[in-house]
Amino acid sequence: MPGTVMFALATYALMLLAAYYARYRALHMPLMAAIIVSDLFFPIYLYLTRNWYRRLIEHAEIFSFLLWMHFILVITLYMLYAVQVQSARGLLRGREGARGAHRSQAIGILITRALVILTGALLAEPEGDAGA
Repeated sequence: MPGTVMFALATYALMLLAAYYARYRALHMPLMAAIIVSDLFFPIYLYLTRNWYRRLIEHAEIFSFLLWMHFILVITLYMLYAVQVQSARGLLRGREGARGAHRSQAIGILITRALVILTGALLAEPEGDAGA
């Protein structure tokens, strides 16, 4: 199993832990912030460490349905993160109406991130083939 998939699974386990301990803000908020930041920078790491021209153009994976589904799921995850942060800010300001929205978005994030990890694992190259 590639290291990138193992990293994604480890951060997903941390996300589940943060969701389980959502009432403990001192644990929940830093864990979720760290996971969101790592998810934002993960594509940059992949861009810098993979030969995308070979993979997308030479092997014609640019036409792969799985690749586009993964891309759309990642964009969906980022949008869910944005609205999740907005509802968290509402919770911190004392708006109780934001609690239900925050919880619903959290479930959506957990499902979407699981699908992102699954599609990413299906797209991942073995460690020896990932080089330039």
